[in-house]
Amino acid sequence: MEFIDRLPSMDLMRSEKMSFVQLIFPVESAHRAVSYLGEIGLLQFKDLNDSKSPFQRTFVNQVKRCGEMSRKLRFFKDQISKAGLASSAHPGMQPDIELEDLEIRLSEHETELIEMNANSEKLRQTYNELLEFKMVLHKAGEFLVTVPNHSTAQERELDENVFLKDDYVENASLLEEQMHPGPAMQPSLRFISGIISKSKVLRFERMLFRATRGNMLFNQATAEEYVADPISGEMVEKTVFVVFFSGEQAKNKILKICEAFSANYYPVPEDITKQRHITQEVSARLSELETTLDAGTRHRDKALTEIGFYLRKWIIMVRKEKAVYDILNMLNFDVTKKCLVGEGWCPTFAKPQIQDALQRATIDSNTQVGIIFHMMDTMESPPTYFKTNNFTSAYQEIVDAYGFARYQEANPAVYTVITFPFLFAVMFGDWGHGLCLLIGALILIAQERKLASQKLGSFLEMAFGGRYVLLLMSIFSIYCGLIYNEFFSVPFHIFGQSAYKCRDTQCSEARTIGLIKYRDPYPFGLDPSWRGSRSELPFLNSLKMKMSILFGVTQMNLGIIMSYFNARFFGSSIDVRYQFIPQVIFLNSLFGYLALLIVIKWCTGSQADLYHVMIYMFLSPTDDLGDNQLFPGQRPLQAISISTLPIVLVDANTIVSGLHFGMPNSSCR
Repeated sequence: MEFIDRLPSMDLMRSEKMSFVQLIFPVESAHRAVSYLGEIGLLQFKDLNDSKSPFQRTFVNQVKRCGEMSRKLRFFKDQISKAGLASSAHPGMQPDIELEDLEIRLSEHETELIEMNANSEKLRQTYNELLEFKMVLHKAGEFLVTVPNHSTAQERELDENVFLKDDYVENASLLEEQMHPGPAMQPSLRFISGIISKSKVLRFERMLFRATRGNMLFNQATAEEYVADPISGEMVEKTVFVVFFSGEQAKNKILKICEAFSANYYPVPEDITKQRHITQEVSARLSELETTLDAGTRHRDKALTEIGFYLRKWIIMVRKEKAVYDILNMLNFDVTKKCLVGEGWCPTFAKPQIQDALQRATIDSNTQVGIIFHMMDTMESPPTYFKTNNFTSAYQEIVDAYGFARYQEANPAVYTVITFPFLFAVMFGDWGHGLCLLIGALILIAQERKLASQKLGSFLEMAFGGRYVLLLMSIFSIYCGLIYNEFFSVPFHIFGQSAYKCRDTQCSEARTIGLIKYRDPYPFGLDPSWRGSRSELPFLNSLKMKMSILFGVTQMNLGIIMSYFNARFFGSSIDVRYQFIPQVIFLNSLFGYLALLIVIKWCTGSQADLYHVMIYMFLSPTDDLGDNQLFPGQRPLQAISISTLPIVLVDANTIVSGLHFGMPNSSCR
């Protein structure tokens, strides 16, 4: 015990010592001081206004303004993305701009963009309507020209099949009326031409047929060009249609159906000369609109490019300002003394840096009253803070994903730097794949500064954040791959020849049958002769399974030992006696004993069945082990291990509760 007490205090492996501090800011320098402290990142403020809602705090208006500016910046980012432009990864060199000036500038840019988008949308809508009108003129004109050409043949067919019937007058259809119009019916034939999405044509035609009870003639043709959808902006294939009908009531029904199916209808004159004249006018108008739209697009892209050049800098600035005002809302505002009072936690080593930042804020703000910074005593539990760097930050995030250590507890991330990549390598175990992984990790590390300043995709960002994890994974994978003698699952004679050879020339295909050992064991790793042998799979599975048991037991013992040092550090003898000791006894009585048997079996070459040993250790602890005995005194050791297992039933929480309720001055009964 004295030896353990003389061990180092594990300062580098524990969380930093924290101090509770109070700061009193003059109103004039509060904003700049909080900004400077945020750049250091070593002070955690306590919310002194947690009883107030966000709308009752002092700087709520400033937070709203920052939120509104963030909305505008997101709008600019979306517009740049829709335009197919890329914002600059390196913000332009622009003189420092105040928040008020930035707010005015963002409002001007937003108003300009909204106006340009509205004008562009109107022009685009007009362009689409003219383009549809042009296609309707072209296709509907063909329908109007071709209908009379077929009238003679259709009239002859009707004369032969329909007109000879007695009930012809009662059942005459619209087409028959068109072919044989009477004096009063001839001028009543009308038509409506328009354009509709191709996906709606069948339902549109069916609805027209039902609404008019079949008294209509529907012609359609696929449009030559795709038209932009006004809602989604996607290019949609259209179909031109012409509906022939008779009567005002039918016309009203058809127009309502066109509106229901979002079909646009356009007036087409029957005179061919007028059609050509209108087509020429529409084509000229389309040409003018194309020129106007191109000019508007270039002007809009120029404005977006200028915004994108400074967009990243503006986003960072607004985020910082919002973070500063969020912190200021956590401070207590003293109206009488015109100051802000804040409390928080900081690492003890960071006090000089914080004081220097506060002094710079006072000088830069040109205030005569300095910022007061002093220590305070508190009964609150300090937060946990671990110092990290580029190498250890990824491992710390892995540990934090499972849970945060208490204040001043030993940091598991220090050991995870080695154990996590090594256990991965035990499973990976291929030095060919390890080399590929090593090359990728070295490329990420070599391009560290360049990639850190760029916006990466989700996968590449994850790989870049764990670049040093990948580095150790690849190194350990190469090491384990050499032990397994696997290069893309192919063995190599890297460290010399195999220790086995054939007894005669006829055993080349038998592998294990006829192989004899003629030299010392293979110097490093697995003998290549095991590859392809009949016993390869049982041997390798047994080897890797036993290695996993050894590493697992070792890692669990490491965790228990860390809990002992934590208990000693916090002076908790109950945790040592009723948690650490039972856990050590339980773990090593079962799994530690199994690990010992594995090592002895490897060293002696025994043929003992470890499954049989562990099962009958509980079923028949007093029986003779026979061939499964690996060392003298094994049976008494098993009996002692079993007899100590009930100690794990002792729970430290139960002991603490008993001691608490057994205190004479306790008010809890």
